[in-house]
Amino acid sequence: MLKRFLDWLEVLMPTIISALIILVAGTIFTKIAIKIMTKGLKKSKIEPTAHGFLLSLVKTILYMFVFIIFLSALKVPMTSIIAAVSAAGLAIGLALQNSLSNIAGGFIILFSKPFKKGDFVEIGSDIGTVDEISILYTRLLTTDNKAVHIPNGNITSTSVTNYSEEDLRRLDMNFSVDYNDDYRKAISLILEYINKHPLALRAPEEPLVRMTSHDASAITIVSRVWVKNENYFKLKFDMLEGIKDIFDSNGITIPYNQLDVRITNG
Repeated sequence: MLKRFLDWLEVLMPTIISALIILVAGTIFTKIAIKIMTKGLKKSKIEPTAHGFLLSLVKTILYMFVFIIFLSALKVPMTSIIAAVSAAGLAIGLALQNSLSNIAGGFIILFSKPFKKGDFVEIGSDIGTVDEISILYTRLLTTDNKAVHIPNGNITSTSVTNYSEEDLRRLDMNFSVDYNDDYRKAISLILEYINKHPLALRAPEEPLVRMTSHDASAITIVSRVWVKNENYFKLKFDMLEGIKDIFDSNGITIPYNQLDVRITNG
């Protein structure tokens, strides 16, 4: 039995060695190809967020290709390889339906480009800056630096708001004024503050300040002013603080809800 085993091994040894050489060479080739592709992607115009997705996809395909050649070199019948791959693909597909949905979602994100790395977006109930798009998940960093991993399949089935896509944004703010105060004076003060602020823009539209509603306990004044995207929150905070100070110094009251309680002896 030992002699037969050695004879069998002697006959198969060249095939095994050739297959191992193919496996090693294929692995080395894959690593080199991935390095070359990485350098090429850095010089290309493809969004950086898509680099990791493409590299993961190409790496998976190349390793599968090398493994099939390895099995073929071992003289495993191609029909058996195809049948095994098909069966494995079916089993994996059934087991990983959600993951395949996420992969398909990654392709949709890659080609439709609803956002890119560095964009400030709102996806469903999550808000943050896009940090990475992988083959399965998109990673957001919230304003308080929490990492949120959202499945790509979910992204393609919900609304996506990209706050960074346009260079300009319009800042809409409401200010409440007491009914006993001069609302025209309040409008004039708000407009004067906006016109003096260096971040407030005159285009594409002039700043607008008008009364917008008569509420239960206050008159509401709306202000609309255009600002560069990167200065949006700076101007918003400046207006909240600055207009409050201006109202205080000019006797304009910002009302708050009051509750009158009447006590009767029953």
